[in-house]
Amino acid sequence: MRNNPFLVLFIFTAFFLLIDIYAYRGIKKLKINYKEKTQKIIRYLFWIVPLILIVELLLFSIFYTHIDPANYIIYFHFISGTFILFYVPKLLFIFFNMLDDLVLLVKKVFRNKGTNYSDTEISGKPISRGQFINRTGMILAAIPFLSIAYGIKWGRFNFTIRNQSLKFKNLPAALNGLKIVQISDLHIGSFVDNKEHIKDAVELINKQNPDIILFTGDFVNNVASEIDEFVDVLSMMKAKYGMYSVLGNHDYGEYVPWNSLEDKQNNINRIIDLQRKIGFNVLMNESRTIKINDGELELVGIENWGLPPFPQYGDLNKALSTVKKDSFKVLLSHDPTHWDAQVLEKTDIDFTLSGHTHGAQFGIEIPGVRWSPVTIRYKRWGGLYSEADQKLFVSTGIGFIGFPGRVGMPPEIAVFELKKS
Repeated sequence: MRNNPFLVLFIFTAFFLLIDIYAYRGIKKLKINYKEKTQKIIRYLFWIVPLILIVELLLFSIFYTHIDPANYIIYFHFISGTFILFYVPKLLFIFFNMLDDLVLLVKKVFRNKGTNYSDTEISGKPISRGQFINRTGMILAAIPFLSIAYGIKWGRFNFTIRNQSLKFKNLPAALNGLKIVQISDLHIGSFVDNKEHIKDAVELINKQNPDIILFTGDFVNNVASEIDEFVDVLSMMKAKYGMYSVLGNHDYGEYVPWNSLEDKQNNINRIIDLQRKIGFNVLMNESRTIKINDGELELVGIENWGLPPFPQYGDLNKALSTVKKDSFKVLLSHDPTHWDAQVLEKTDIDFTLSGHTHGAQFGIEIPGVRWSPVTIRYKRWGGLYSEADQKLFVSTGIGFIGFPGRVGMPPEIAVFELKKS
């Protein structure tokens, strides 16, 4: 959007107006028997949403260069939230409208006039086939509308604890029962107008009494200044043996048009400095030996490594260069694709922690079933994966970006209790 905002404005406007025109055609089938006054109210309510969206996009396109990069996402989320809230249900609704039109087309082709459905309203008055199909579509479209509305208002702040008891053959006896808390994808700038929820998350993390807190990347959306007003509350996080973090793709400022490479690097340096101020040890292709009682844990952290178009700054060989061969190893690597590419069966790393996917912030989670559309892109996208003696856990994150909500994919805090098998 930053590169050519007016082109994007034109494409988006044309796209959702086509949806609106076709959806309104279906709406007219619903209101055939309504009074004129009711029809006017429906018409005004229907078209006020695209009008608001066009005004939002126009103003954003004109003034986006004057928006502080730290606050850029707030305006973007307002637009994306409006669009997704209203247009996902409309797409479902027009599917039923298209179904009705397809029936009409088939009848014309076969010159079969047919008859209307005999379904009746509560009043006993007959309704047409078109009304029946489109009312069905309207009822079903209400499901995603209400789900998305819930996800925007409450779902994105419904922090969930994921408890995992994990067994490892290579775990030193002295580390038996070690409690690790993983958080990921904070995207702190997205909380700028909901600061109280970050305090809730910190309090929930501390209630787990973690021995170690590990953060697996994407502290910000784009720029270091997003962190400034959250330093005090984030500094309240406490862990017995320390807090450690790595960078994710958003932490490199790749999505900001910097004036110079120096400005970009200064932003990265400041993100690292602020994380250290909060209490994190930032691992940049390096390792740390954590001594606990009479045992040791080798904590390895690499910079972001992802499949294109995501950057590959991670250097696993460098990070492992000082690690003891037979030690128990925990790797922090933001992007889960790194596990299959360089870790699994290629190293003796026992446990890898990743994030990045957000679970698409959309999904279904019921006993025995957890699914997200992000599975189309990522083989390992959320939860625990085990191959032989190696394990990977992919956090679906705490924050949100792109869409200001979470539907069926709540923000999560993972709590691991390590056991010797």
